[in-house]
Amino acid sequence: MVKVDDYEVKEGLYYSKDYLWVEIEDGKARIGLTDYAQKQLKDILYTELPEPGDDITKGEPFGTVESAKTVSDLIAPLTGVVEEVNSAVQDNPGLINDDPYGEGWLIVITPTKLDEELKELMDFEAAVKWHEELVKG
Repeated sequence: MVKVDDYEVKEGLYYSKDYLWVEIEDGKARIGLTDYAQKQLKDILYTELPEPGDDITKGEPFGTVESAKTVSDLIAPLTGVVEEVNSAVQDNPGLINDDPYGEGWLIVITPTKLDEELKELMDFEAAVKWHEELVKG
């Protein structure tokens, strides 16, 4: 884990410029909101997530997060089929604020274009540089 200003960037993940992280494990992709995003949103009050079996498409909204400040679309970093939804986050959206890279994950999908789409995401080093640019404004 590296801190860029006050924001954590976790190693071993891929990142989208839509403020989501992706962890690849056994052919599945776990997706969550970055530390930067959850800190910008402040207190997350509500999440709307897809159901298992739903298809999601890279670049398209697959759900929303709502905070006291705003409602934000969650933009899919990969195309695939939803396998699992974090019901703990639906019951307690504050988990995203408390542990964005752990208990606050959002969904697990089976990606259908993984090799092709993974190339379009940032690796750890690129994500650190991107966060440095975000902090500079």
